[in-house]
Amino acid sequence: MGSAIAYLIATKTKATVTLFDISPESLKRAEAAVDKFGKSSVDKGFITAEALAECKSRIKTATNHDAANEADLVIEAIAEDLQAKRDLFSKLDGICKKETIFASNTSSLPITSLAASTKRSDRFIGMHFFSPAHIMKLLELIPGIDTSNETTERVKAFGNELGKTIITAKDMPGFITTRLGLVLVNEAAFALMEGLSTPQEIDLGMTLGYNHPMGPLALADFIGLDICLHIMETLHEGFGDPKYRPCPLLRQLVSAGHFGRKSGKGFYEYGNAG
Repeated sequence: MGSAIAYLIATKTKATVTLFDISPESLKRAEAAVDKFGKSSVDKGFITAEALAECKSRIKTATNHDAANEADLVIEAIAEDLQAKRDLFSKLDGICKKETIFASNTSSLPITSLAASTKRSDRFIGMHFFSPAHIMKLLELIPGIDTSNETTERVKAFGNELGKTIITAKDMPGFITTRLGLVLVNEAAFALMEGLSTPQEIDLGMTLGYNHPMGPLALADFIGLDICLHIMETLHEGFGDPKYRPCPLLRQLVSAGHFGRKSGKGFYEYGNAG
């Protein structure tokens, strides 16, 4: 996600973008991903080779947090772990300019809780991109309880500059999209567990019957079943409502190490990991 967001910003604006990771190997993979995105864009005629080269020249990499000290906007896209995100933002809060806006790409974690780890909760917002971020049109903005209207409007203007269609959600568990999307995934898992039908036919029911581009079980495998389980646990804990209880089959597959495409097996079998 970080690679795609960086590529999106570099190709849609004149901004300099710094990709940060504590792992040099992860940064190498990120640069390879940017190269892949660029080649595809050139092959499809979306951008010229010359323009791509100029855009890539504005994408830097860093393994030191201090690289963010002059950033106007920080977009975090690390693992969906509340404490890890809070720790990162707390550290950046002492490095970045006081005017810098902080944004999290979280798909389900509470923005207000993340913002409370900083001294700039008025300049903190959720920017939920969708994968692949440089292609998908939607951007979901989630202001926290203290987020100022000025911050929301500035980030909304930036989203428009990126060519996104923007929706705004209150800071509730799962926001709009994750809440609705993962409830469908979870219910599809229940249907499979109960023997209602096969994975293929459950997915066909939604792709052909409801015009979804991907069935819920195939989507879960694409997202990662471990991530789906974590989100359902977040929804269940956040609302305290049994309708969000994770499906036992989903939990069982994750405990077996069957995470979907990235492990080679989930609701479907893929042969090889990835």
